[in-house]
This record gives sequence, structure tokens and C-alpha cells, in this order.
Amino acid sequence: QLQASGGGLVQPGGSLRLSCAASGSIVRIDDMNWYRQAPGKQREWVAVIRNGGSSNYANSVKGRFTISRDNAKNAVYLQMDSLKPDDTAVYYCNAQILSKNVEDSYVAENSWGQGTQVTVSS
Repeated sequence: QLQASGGGLVQPGGSLRLSCAASGSIVRIDDMNWYRQAPGKQREWVAVIRNGGSSNYANSVKGRFTISRDNAKNAVYLQMDSLKPDDTAVYYCNAQILSKNVEDSYVAENSWGQGTQVTVSS
């Protein structure tokens, strides 16, 4: 299960930091992603960070957003700087999680957080 937080209202040029933490009997988390969905638009991929730490970004956020992760906390973060009105969207975290169920069996899931609203407006 993923829980996202950190959204809010910010002026153009401002910054926000989103957080997302996974809970449960986690064995390993592979790719961790951030996606976003603006009103009336399809959900779009924003950034990925792999288990080894390498990352990639959508061209629209490259140079302004930074994705990071803390494997000890099963968490992923998105530092968003130089925010623009076009960044307004609901932001979702996503992760490929390997966990154990109550029967002690391995379960692989493509998990999504509940979304956190980011609004960039003056």
C-alpha cells in the first residue's frame, strides 16, 4: 500500500516536495514512479527511480524536478522547483512491490498511491 502526501497550493516559481511511503510486509521495491493527471487530460508519467538509484524524467519536468528514494523507509520523493501553472495536477506515486502475504507467499504488485493535489497559481 502506498500513501502520498505533500501537495498543496503554490505560486508560480515556487517549490513543493511530495512524499510517498509503502507499507506492508515488503521484500523489495523495484522501480518507483511519479505520474500526474491534469483536469481533462490523461495521466502522464513524470519520473522514475530504479532500485539502484538511476533516474529518468519527462522532458516537461527535466531540470526542475528531482526524484529520490530512501530504501530503508520504502519511500520515494519528488522535489519540484520552478513550478509552473502547467504543473497543476493530481500527482500519483507508483511502485513495483514484492511482498509476502499472510500465507508467507511472495506477491508482486504494481501499486498506486491515492494521489495528492498540486495547484500552481498566483
